[in-house]
Amino acid sequence: MGGITVVHSSTHSDIKSGVLTRELLRSMLRKLILIRRFEEKVEELYLKMALITGPSHLYLGMEAIATGASEALREDDYVLATYRGHGHAIARGAPLYRIFAELMGRVDGTCGGIGGSMHVATWKEKNLMLATAIVGSNIPIAAGMGLAVKKKGEARVVAAFFGDGAVNSGAFNEGINLAAVWKVPVIFICENNLYAMSLPQSKGISSKSIAERAASYNIPTFVADGNDPTSVYKAVLDAVEICRRGEGPSFVECRSWRMKGHGIYDKAEYRTHEEVERWSDKDPVKLFEDLLEKEGVVRGGEVEKLKGEVEGELDEAIKKARASPVPEFSSLEGLVYPRGDKD
Repeated sequence: MGGITVVHSSTHSDIKSGVLTRELLRSMLRKLILIRRFEEKVEELYLKMALITGPSHLYLGMEAIATGASEALREDDYVLATYRGHGHAIARGAPLYRIFAELMGRVDGTCGGIGGSMHVATWKEKNLMLATAIVGSNIPIAAGMGLAVKKKGEARVVAAFFGDGAVNSGAFNEGINLAAVWKVPVIFICENNLYAMSLPQSKGISSKSIAERAASYNIPTFVADGNDPTSVYKAVLDAVEICRRGEGPSFVECRSWRMKGHGIYDKAEYRTHEEVERWSDKDPVKLFEDLLEKEGVVRGGEVEKLKGEVEGELDEAIKKARASPVPEFSSLEGLVYPRGDKD
């Protein structure tokens, strides 16, 4: 059951043969652009307009992971996100204005304005069940949810996203081991952006790769190009099929790089100029735009038109979020204690 499969990026033949349809590729492009511009708006709202306070962890540079994975999952599948969850929420289709409202601490937010950025990817209507700020904590929770799905005889899968820093947590090893023993339908998706806060992977992980560590639990393991949504899509789709066949969990390592620091407050001065230059040339949004234009999936000014539509959608969402009120302090009691008569 174990073993590591490297999933390559899309090819000309994938597109021409219809393995990757025009509709799928255009949907991916829209999500990439939407997540990118959303995060750039968040940075502006935080640093220039002071409409967002508290910690916020941007998904810039990692857009292809949430995009590709979301296209491979069904709407009834469960998703567990992390504190870097804006992209997960957008890719799954949570209302944009509610995401902005949560970041601004407004009552219309996905968590009623009291969770903030680190819990924003919580929206049960889209089966976004949890966004946790505790590194790796969603991994054993995913194993438990997978067990519940299996016992109910459902055809759903549970997808748990986490960063490379979580791989060194006890929760990672305990959760994946349990999932493997129980043979539950869970896909563990590691968003490897090469840094656990400021610690580079080379100084924090002794194994040759994260995929190698996951494969040691005797589960199917895939390595995807986290800068190409088609590579992520194909890897997660293969992992999904394994789960739906009742063969137990699978693991996908998506290798990418975050364009910004750990949080919006972090200037990432621990990275060299050469590293930044090298990875800037691998911008997932720009590379995908170029690919689709080359393959004739989009033509002429279609990309610019799409960007204009996204811009208008985001501006409207921000306007609506700003109109939402801040929660009343008195509402906190009702969130801690059950409403109704008290003894």
